[in-house]
Amino acid sequence: MSRGISVFLLAFGVWSWIIWITFARNLWSSDNAWAADGSPTPFFWVHLALTIVSFVLGTIIGVIGWRGLRALRRSSSES
Repeated sequence: MSRGISVFLLAFGVWSWIIWITFARNLWSSDNAWAADGSPTPFFWVHLALTIVSFVLGTIIGVIGWRGLRALRRSSSES
C-alpha cells in the first residue's frame, strides 16, 4: 500500500470519529430521539446503530492506514 493511501485511510478514520462523536452528541440532545415519557424512540435506535457501525468502520479503516504507514516505515528502515 502506498504512503498516500495509508495517510488517506488514517485521516478518514480520524475524521470519522470526529464527525460521529459530534453526531452522537446531537442525537442525544435531539427532541426527536426521546418520547414524552423519556424513553428512546425508533429514530434514536436507528441513528444509534448507524453511529456505532460508523465508529467501528472508521476504526477499522484508520487501523489499516496506521498499519500501512508502520509497514512502510519498517521497510524503508530495512533498506
